[in-house]
Amino acid sequence: MTTTTPNSHFIDLKDIPAETLRHILDTGRKWKEARRHLPKGAVDEGAPLAGHALAMIFEKSSTRTRISFEMAMKQLGGEAIILQGGNMQLGRGETIADTARVISRYVDAIMIRANTHEAVVELAEEGSVPVINALTDHSHPCQIMADMMTIEEHRGPVKGKKLAWLGDGNNVATSLIEAAVKFDFTLMLGCPEQFAPYEDVLDWAEREGGDIHVVTDPEAAVWDADAIFTDTWVSMGDDRTGNRVKALEAYRVDDALMAKAADDALFL
Repeated sequence: MTTTTPNSHFIDLKDIPAETLRHILDTGRKWKEARRHLPKGAVDEGAPLAGHALAMIFEKSSTRTRISFEMAMKQLGGEAIILQGGNMQLGRGETIADTARVISRYVDAIMIRANTHEAVVELAEEGSVPVINALTDHSHPCQIMADMMTIEEHRGPVKGKKLAWLGDGNNVATSLIEAAVKFDFTLMLGCPEQFAPYEDVLDWAEREGGDIHVVTDPEAAVWDADAIFTDTWVSMGDDRTGNRVKALEAYRVDDALMAKAADDALFL
């Protein structure tokens, strides 16, 4: 049985209070600004995470997420331990519950990039340390928090802005929908009908009063938007390419489509 509270984990943005998410962004920007004069490998003043260790479990490949977490731990004075799913007992039939209990004895937190969302939820339920979702088939909250920070660095507070998503209503879109509710911005999603966002995510957003609209016209989605998001047409581990490419081709973000957005729109 876990000894952490639900809000100790970072699994889905919808389950984290808006004020906590705002604090994370503001703290991140403050720490980033404070170390601008330091070499990339230098430790932050005061080494906030000195003596702390993060286990990083990768069931899927990663470049940006891995280096972001690993460098963050180094810069904050902590240690990162890399665990590849295929090299663990987890990849040989050991249960997630056993893995969670064992790893929790050695580290202060666990970050996982998992094949399934259920695996991350179970890891959090069975372990005794905070768990961070570094991507699942359902959501990608760290990516969207980084995007929120980028927008605010370049265009000021995201609250009240109009953002647009184009393409597959996938895991990244899920987290963007949840962010729209938490950070109070308008979100337009331009998706083919067969690749619309998850209904349960849209239902949650509607119940929470989110200003979110799903359309099939890409030009309507990006009209006067302050920022446009998109993602790969074929998600990690998905080998269905032919039909997806054909359906999503109209949602390619090019100069013509960017011209429909606000004059200073960002592309992410």
